[in-house]
Amino acid sequence: MLNVPSQSFPAPSSQQRVAPSGRNKVSLKPGRSLMDWIRFSKSGRDLTGLRGRLIEVTEEELRKHNTRADCWTCIRGMVYNVSPYMEYHPGGEDELMRAAGTDGTDLFDQVHRWVNYESMLKECLVGRMAVKASTSIKAQLSTDKQTSPVNGLPPAFPTLVLKPPSSAALPKPLPPPTPKDTRPRFDWFQTEAMVNVVVYTKRKIPNSGCAVVDLQGGTLRVEVVLGKLSYLLHLRLSQEVEECIAMQTMSTVGKVQVSLRKATRAKWDRLGEPLQSHDSFLRRKDRGVFYRECTLASKMDVTHDTRLFGLRLPHGTHMQVPVGRHVYLRAPIQGSEVVKPYTPVDSTLMSQSLASTEREHANVFLMIKIYPDGALTPHLDALNIGDSLSISGPEGPFTSRLLCEVTHLFLLAAGTGFTPMARLIRLSLLDLAPLRKAKLLFFNRKERDILWRSELDTLAGREERFEVEYVLSEPSDGWSGHRGRIEATMLSDFLSSPEGSKRLVCVCGPAAFTVLAQGMVCELGFSEEEIHAFQG
Repeated sequence: MLNVPSQSFPAPSSQQRVAPSGRNKVSLKPGRSLMDWIRFSKSGRDLTGLRGRLIEVTEEELRKHNTRADCWTCIRGMVYNVSPYMEYHPGGEDELMRAAGTDGTDLFDQVHRWVNYESMLKECLVGRMAVKASTSIKAQLSTDKQTSPVNGLPPAFPTLVLKPPSSAALPKPLPPPTPKDTRPRFDWFQTEAMVNVVVYTKRKIPNSGCAVVDLQGGTLRVEVVLGKLSYLLHLRLSQEVEECIAMQTMSTVGKVQVSLRKATRAKWDRLGEPLQSHDSFLRRKDRGVFYRECTLASKMDVTHDTRLFGLRLPHGTHMQVPVGRHVYLRAPIQGSEVVKPYTPVDSTLMSQSLASTEREHANVFLMIKIYPDGALTPHLDALNIGDSLSISGPEGPFTSRLLCEVTHLFLLAAGTGFTPMARLIRLSLLDLAPLRKAKLLFFNRKERDILWRSELDTLAGREERFEVEYVLSEPSDGWSGHRGRIEATMLSDFLSSPEGSKRLVCVCGPAAFTVLAQGMVCELGFSEEEIHAFQG
């Protein structure tokens, strides 16, 4: 593993063993990669033990299958035999066993809501969970409001009518307090040429990045992300509009306005017909990941094995990915849908201003290392300019509020864990007035692996608030910089700051690197609030 010492630090029982955001990956046996699983699942073998039959599974039956050799779990009402997948699971067998013989939907959503499990496990499908009779009766009782016969038939269940006591004998109740309505709402207005859709979030919002708009084939989808919640508008417009979209965010009043140009100048009687989940306000983890088709606009070499991919969004999409957030790429590979997370970067390390890059909402740039035996990256590397690829909206917990009043920003990155740091460096130097120092400690194997080294060195030479140090685990004889792997003494020197500083340490890299770095930083006296781990 890149820059990870052979000893276990902190000890497994230590309270400093802080888990990174996202799941920990384990070392898999040779021949147990995602591509190996795809080939194995397509081999025609019976992976359920039922010889192709689908059955209805009761809770009692599900509980019986709770061992490694016979492990069933339920995800959103469908039951899978995951025993054949045990050795291929990047999170390890123990993580899968947490859901053995039970409903694993919540556990699944906690760490990989974005994974297309239906495609990955379709050959392992046992069947559907049986619905209890009592559950059906309760559902019927809750929805059956009829008290009179319908079509000559009596109600399905008897209705009990209780005679209340005389109203004169009861004290007049006080009216209940009216709770503050914090749920977003929307409205629309028009001119002869334009239609304007406005979302009132009823709270302060960022200047950009909280809303994603998609206009596809007359269907308008507007999602506004508000912390852990998501508000969605989903409509089939009543008349045609042009593909161009203008979006304006008024952060202090919490308003998002989407402006559409009518294809024909005319007055509309209505905005459109509501579609699935229209006007809904849900937890983000309960909302499915939405993809749109983009095209490959550019591809450039960054190092010998890393490319910078420029993806052009559809004309009807308006999306800005906030700093520190990632997106998911989805592509069909040998009959299965493969999905991977990547953190966008800008086209260069430093732009002239924040506004100049925020205007480039038509493109998303991804810096991706190509693994010859990987499931997705060889497919990406083989794409030609103009080929299509599915991309999600922004995901991830990072918020720029973490940077509020920070005076000393420390960045620990290993390999392509540098990608979230790239935009964070730009944001901190251009937009954080209190910032006195931003320092990057960048771990790689060899000198040729260092991403954007010339740009980092140029920036450090002209910006006195920025410093970069490189650490190589396999340096050449002529290397004069740091050598070795991450260790506490190295971090102690790097993380020094004056007394009274407001500090933030950001970490990103392979999961083992992230766990080690977090533990070491904690032992050096940093609190949990002063550390943020990006998904590696």
